[in-house]
Amino acid sequence: MEGLSWKRVCVLVLCIIPFFRSAAGIRFVIDREECFSHNVDYEGDTLHVSFVVIKADTPWHYSEDGVDLVVKDSSGAQVRDSRDKTSDKFDFIVQKRGVHRFCFTNKSPYHETIDFDVHVGHYSYFDQHAKDEHFAPLFEQIAKLDEALYNIQFEQHWLEAQTDRQAILNENMSRRAIHKALFESAALIAASVIQVYLLRRLFERKLGSSRV
Repeated sequence: MEGLSWKRVCVLVLCIIPFFRSAAGIRFVIDREECFSHNVDYEGDTLHVSFVVIKADTPWHYSEDGVDLVVKDSSGAQVRDSRDKTSDKFDFIVQKRGVHRFCFTNKSPYHETIDFDVHVGHYSYFDQHAKDEHFAPLFEQIAKLDEALYNIQFEQHWLEAQTDRQAILNENMSRRAIHKALFESAALIAASVIQVYLLRRLFERKLGSSRV
């Protein structure tokens, strides 16, 4: 009986290990086009994807041009796309196992910094181990906990990227407002100097005319 219990414990440990999900989150600078690959081992897995355009390489660029993202499966067929967006988040069911490609296209004349995140997981214990009535409730709870933790991590990364983007936009807007105020002040001073000069010339002419 004791040997059987230890056997079950070992099986349980082996079953929990596959719950850890594969994930890849990167931040990169794009000129025109950049492509990345991510392998999916099983059909039917849910692939979660998110990206945020953090900033452009110039503080004076404020247009919302966005980027294009095209996702292709292992056969080269397009499975998802996102067009002209500064941020997006979506998921889809993998129909063909293998290497999936994620290609970004930048339509802006400026370099863009992009935060890109992709997650995929697979609960392989259903495939590799026989169902045990003693472990089934525990497996169900572990699956729910794993899904909840995964969703928190994915959303946290998404929100952090959005926060970084907003912070950079606010900083650029503040810098632009300061530059605008300095330019307006300089223009006002220049206009005042010109007015003083013109008034002085006018008075000199009137004074010269009165003397004659």
